[in-house]
Amino acid sequence: MARARPAFLKLILSAAFLAGMLWLPSVALAEPGSLRDKMFGPRQADGLLVARYVSEDGQSFVFDRSQRPPLIKFDNSPEVWALSSKQAPRGDVIYRNDVGKAILRSTRLGGVTLFTDLQPSGSAVSPQGAAAPLRLPAMTTQQMTERVLQASARASRAAKHLIQFEASASPETAPLIADTAIVTAEAVVRISRRREGSAMLTQVSKVTVIEGRKVGVVVRQRDLQITVVTRDGFAGRPSSDKIVAAASK
Repeated sequence: MARARPAFLKLILSAAFLAGMLWLPSVALAEPGSLRDKMFGPRQADGLLVARYVSEDGQSFVFDRSQRPPLIKFDNSPEVWALSSKQAPRGDVIYRNDVGKAILRSTRLGGVTLFTDLQPSGSAVSPQGAAAPLRLPAMTTQQMTERVLQASARASRAAKHLIQFEASASPETAPLIADTAIVTAEAVVRISRRREGSAMLTQVSKVTVIEGRKVGVVVRQRDLQITVVTRDGFAGRPSSDKIVAAASK
């Protein structure tokens, strides 16, 4: 009997270990801050195509994968970014903006990393729950005109000289035209914060938004000309990064 006891104990310990291993994955997959998260990083919001996330340094944003292209909007900015996606090693996906800058990295295990100017090497983010899809708001041409005037006023304050905005639109195209004006003003503000920003902005006294077949930005004779493709929604106008790059040439 004495010899049988160690084998009996070993059997009990083996059963307990097996039960623990069977129980562990369900807990790790279900609880925030679980062993799974510590091993593989924070997950994407399970089953949610549109979700809110927050980074380790406190930046919060909405990531919308319910449409093509995917979209992202940071809570501290009026801009919505249209992203392109490309497969990376190990099954990861890299999401970039329209100047090729990496914004997000998603792993096949569900981890998400955010890349910013302050954290160029990346910062892990955690899902906070469901969010509303990112959409252009419906508006009248009169409302569009008011947004364009507001954008002109904001850009003029940043440049410290008048920057006139010109645009025309139908009720169908008004939302994107207004959004383009807002993003352009954001770009001007960003330029004004640079050391050489004042000199750069002396080259711009007018912004003209026109419709075309291909998104474009060019400065001609102090006129910042922006071409939009209205049928493409947020992807049909340049990002503030692209506008800054064009104005910097």
